Amino acid sequence: MELTPAELTVLGLVIERPQHGYDLERVIEQRGIRQWTDIGFSSIYYLLTRLEKRGLVHVPDAPATARSRRVFHATGEGRQAARDTALALVTELQPATNPLLVGVANLPLLSDEEYAQALRSRLTQVEARLIGIRAAEAAPVPLPLPAREVFSYSLSLLEAERSWLAERVRVTDDEQDRLQEEPRRLPGEAGPVPDHRRT
Repeated sequence: MELTPAELTVLGLVIERPQHGYDLERVIEQRGIRQWTDIGFSSIYYLLTRLEKRGLVHVPDAPATARSRRVFHATGEGRQAARDTALALVTELQPATNPLLVGVANLPLLSDEEYAQALRSRLTQVEARLIGIRAAEAAPVPLPLPAREVFSYSLSLLEAERSWLAERVRVTDDEQDRLQEEPRRLPGEAGPVPDHRRT
């Protein structure tokens, strides 16, 4: 039984400890999970409902007088589905689905100035995200191994992207400087004749 990344994330947290929706929101916030997955507050309950309908989580019967929130527990089937999906995601190399690649593949749609500005803007965002992840990683509450591994991998990817962006910004800035230094000629005007004599 396959799970989406969002389903596996929520189910994995429930397997770690039975929780209700507000517990899950707190853990997602504390561990910076939204830095690498798209789980909004309202989608937590939607995901829990889907997992419950599929028999992967359940809510034990509470006394009729209890007015507590519904605490979700993983079922045996849920634990197996989560294990199988996690193993497949770690083992199998999937195609990259980075939207940046789609944008870069369509560079002819952008001017040189737009591309250079977009690179600088993205670099600023990557640097801000690195700061956010490092802050979450350094939180006083000790993180479990899965969270530490996620932070480690996320930081490696962001560091690589920051390095690539910094290099591309440098190259585009150099190209713009070179273009500004070239003398402007009118259409049809001959440029200087290159001197190929060796000295």
